[in-house]
Amino acid sequence: MKIAIYGQQIQPNTERILEKVFTTLAPYTSEISVEKNYFELLIAQNPVYCNYKTFSNASDLNPNTTVLISIGGDGTILRAATFVKDKNIPILGINAGRLGFLATIPEENIETWLPKIYTKEYKISSRSLLELSTDAPEQPHQNINFALNEISVTRKDTTSMITIDTYLDGEYLTSYWADGLIVATPTGSTGYSLSCGGPVLTPEVNSLVITPIAPHNLNARPLVIPDTTDVMLKVSGREDNYWVSLDARMASVNNQTTLHIKKAPFQIQLIEFIEEGFLKTIRKKLLWGEDKRNS
Repeated sequence: MKIAIYGQQIQPNTERILEKVFTTLAPYTSEISVEKNYFELLIAQNPVYCNYKTFSNASDLNPNTTVLISIGGDGTILRAATFVKDKNIPILGINAGRLGFLATIPEENIETWLPKIYTKEYKISSRSLLELSTDAPEQPHQNINFALNEISVTRKDTTSMITIDTYLDGEYLTSYWADGLIVATPTGSTGYSLSCGGPVLTPEVNSLVITPIAPHNLNARPLVIPDTTDVMLKVSGREDNYWVSLDARMASVNNQTTLHIKKAPFQIQLIEFIEEGFLKTIRKKLLWGEDKRNS
């Protein structure tokens, strides 16, 4: 098996996690490669890691990689997705962050769950993505124009609201007067959209969620739409620019730039173990149905 490893930073608890990961993988004689920036952090911490191969970007990652292991929190998985893109390489998240909604393997289960990737005792959860294009000569994130969680527009350099004219398949929906607007996938429905009052969607649902951020009218509510819908946004405001975010990646865009958002033509594959599926995760980490009568 060919295993790729990605992370963003090394904290005190990450050192223990790394030791468990590499020790667990060692008996299976895997071919292991590490993302270059993370590799440099590893060898600065401990030279024992110096013999692994490295990769620097999506085109550099071996397309025959069996699994990409993401070590960190959910944000690390969102970054890891930019490496696998449409290569159909599943991502396994080991939680070294806080909530760990996508990165579901806790430190205490690494040694018992990680070997299951060799015996294929897991299932694949296919996650849809969003793709962004604009009518501007230079698109934001020309090389990374997709998002696993959400694409959002927000105000920039001002406390004033922005206006987001919203069209669905070319038909005018409404103009949101708000701090911003989120278009989220089912995966992203438990993230930023949820914080702004949006609904939770199960990963298999073929839908998207449009959620306004602090709208200045009480009848502006989150809207669930088919994921076949082409969403077009036109943003205006008192400032000349606004922010466009693709997951954690941001770009400044000129007012009146038209944004086109649609479902990407490929999916990201996440590895799930039977011990920690989606429903168990929302009960455990979002305290879904938390009630002493349910004990």
